[in-house]
Amino acid sequence: MQLEQLKYPLGKFDYFKELGPTDLAEGIAVIEAFPARLSALAARLTDAQWETSYRADGWTARQVVHHLADSHSNALIRFKLALTEDNPTIKPYRENLWADLPDSVNAPVEWSLQILDALHARWTLLLRNMSEADFDRTYFHPDSQRTFPLRQVVSLYAWHCNHHYAHVEAVTV
Repeated sequence: MQLEQLKYPLGKFDYFKELGPTDLAEGIAVIEAFPARLSALAARLTDAQWETSYRADGWTARQVVHHLADSHSNALIRFKLALTEDNPTIKPYRENLWADLPDSVNAPVEWSLQILDALHARWTLLLRNMSEADFDRTYFHPDSQRTFPLRQVVSLYAWHCNHHYAHVEAVTV
């Protein structure tokens, strides 16, 4: 299998895709269902599979799950910043360095699964109570020098859920 397909089993996220009326509802549904879906997959993994990388020089399945907790925690905070400030500049983080920290390499996966369960419940509650205008609110990402409307960020994180689910699933085959 080619490296690009191993890195992006679902393809790269399309930042320029026109989002239709159903995309938002579908994205929220993915975010809501993700923790249970990931936990069901996690229950099938062996100890050896948790230490297996989905590609050469890639993260282990354990690191991927811990990355999801880190990333989605940041996402919820970014949503709240965008909802309470005018186009705030968010704080980027070096996810590759975070993935090499001891908690990402050694902590039990269950810890991050618990974080994701509670975090996604709160995030979904927030998303389901946002107005149409709220989804047009934005934040600025200094690394990409782009402004992101929350409507697009929902789609991005729905993709992110499925993207990394595919990485964890890849170690089970």
